[in-house]
Amino acid sequence: MTERPLEERWTPPGSQPYDLRRSIGVLRRGPYDPAFGTDPDGTLWRATRTPRGPATLRLRQDPAPDRTVRAAAWGPGAAWVLERLPALLGGEDDPSGFVPRHRVVAESWRRNQGLRLIRTGQVMEVLVPCVLEQRVTTEDAHRSWRLLLRRFGEPAPGAPQLYVPPDARTLVRVPSWEWHRAGVDGKRSAAIVRAARVARRMEEAAAMDLPAAVARLCAIDGIGPWTAAETLQRSNGAPDAVTVGDLHLPGLIGYALTGERGADDARMLELLEPYAGQRHRAARLILLSGVAPARRAPRQRHARIARL
Repeated sequence: MTERPLEERWTPPGSQPYDLRRSIGVLRRGPYDPAFGTDPDGTLWRATRTPRGPATLRLRQDPAPDRTVRAAAWGPGAAWVLERLPALLGGEDDPSGFVPRHRVVAESWRRNQGLRLIRTGQVMEVLVPCVLEQRVTTEDAHRSWRLLLRRFGEPAPGAPQLYVPPDARTLVRVPSWEWHRAGVDGKRSAAIVRAARVARRMEEAAAMDLPAAVARLCAIDGIGPWTAAETLQRSNGAPDAVTVGDLHLPGLIGYALTGERGADDARMLELLEPYAGQRHRAARLILLSGVAPARRAPRQRHARIARL
């Protein structure tokens, strides 16, 4: 690394624990994400595209009991990233009003006190991989993300092993055969292109309240409540952005809270009603609990549409 990075420190307020890896890890799209890296010592790396240009962010948390996070950033967008570091790390998240209403939630909350809901403030960069995850296996979506970044992204400043995601203009110009080669069908690629054409309007959702932000994203054909919630959980740090329309989540939440199988979205929302305003936080804690029914059917087969 020849360029000298900008540096900043952030110490979580109060005396509660803070878990950097678990909080920021929701931005990682699989173990081989070209925009996200992890060192053996726990150092985290993130390549991002800011309004001022590409940036690479390195994050290190001091050993306990000190909770300070030391950040270094490279590239034209380095200052922009560091200015928003507290929000990115979950500094704007206030879990003090969260009250567990179920034993499994209370136990998960006790074991994950350091979890914070992050806020990237960048909608398109989160929206694209969320669209890629529509109607396919997670593994297939992560593969598509890798291929698109390595083909249309650019080496990250200060960390050329990482790739900065492509900007909206580049996404609009991706040929149809390249989407196909990356395993992305026409419906998903069209949704991404439509959003990229109005990228500025999409980015405005980062400053909106949850209902307005959902409406803004869902105005794009091909983006529904599932994609909007998954995006706003990360871009806006929205604690109530519960994911509806998911194949597995209602069943997992229904089983964890009641032991019943086969819960649908309506039942999931009914069970999460005591957490109104914090339903996403409750759902995430339930997933972190590891409580899940035994699998009864084989996993969905991977679809390699590039071979069709």
